[in-house]
Amino acid sequence: MRYLHTMLRVGDLDRSVKFYQQNLGFKELSRSDYPDDKFTLVFLQAPGDAGLDNGPMLELTYNYGVERYEVGTGYGHVALQVDSMDELAATLEANGVSFSWGPGMSPNGKKKMAFVEDPDGYKIELLEYC
Repeated sequence: MRYLHTMLRVGDLDRSVKFYQQNLGFKELSRSDYPDDKFTLVFLQAPGDAGLDNGPMLELTYNYGVERYEVGTGYGHVALQVDSMDELAATLEANGVSFSWGPGMSPNGKKKMAFVEDPDGYKIELLEYC
């Protein structure tokens, strides 16, 4: 068994793709439009996973005419390991992305961590292992 992808429903596909590409370095792998069914799928991959066949990926789903989703109380976060929290923090801040927590050290002092939210309010945990 392998982990393949996580799907997030988004209200503005272009805005969401831009967020993941500009701020986190994700690459768009594929885009499929289904006009009869009124949705579009975009698969993205984190830079450190480039070249891995079939995952792990982030699937962004845009349903025509739906501008906003409620994240809900069951969703926690997606976690990404980063090479340099300081460099990423500078990029995020330069792009106007606010941290909802951190950056700071974990309680055990073994990693730097931070949380941001994407344009649809999905939380993303960022971790740099020390």
